[in-house]
Amino acid sequence: MRAADESLDLTGVPCPQNAARTLLRLGGMDEGEVLKIILDDGEPIELVPESLEEEDYPILERVQLDDGRWALWIEAY
Repeated sequence: MRAADESLDLTGVPCPQNAARTLLRLGGMDEGEVLKIILDDGEPIELVPESLEEEDYPILERVQLDDGRWALWIEAY
C-alpha cells in the first residue's frame, strides 16, 4: 500500500454522496498529490471508481481490506 497526502473515510456514506465528496476533495488538492479513500463493499466500490474514471482521475491502487471495505489511492491533477 502506498503513502497518501490526504485520506477520506467514506464508510457508511451512500452513493452518490461518496463520489461527490471524493471529487470535491480531489479538486482542492495539488497536482500529483495522492488521496486515499475508504469505501464500503457493494455499490460504492462499483460506482465511485466509475465516477473517477469519467473525470479522468487515475486510480493508482485498489485494495480490499480485511473487513471487506476497500481502499483506493487516487492521483489529483
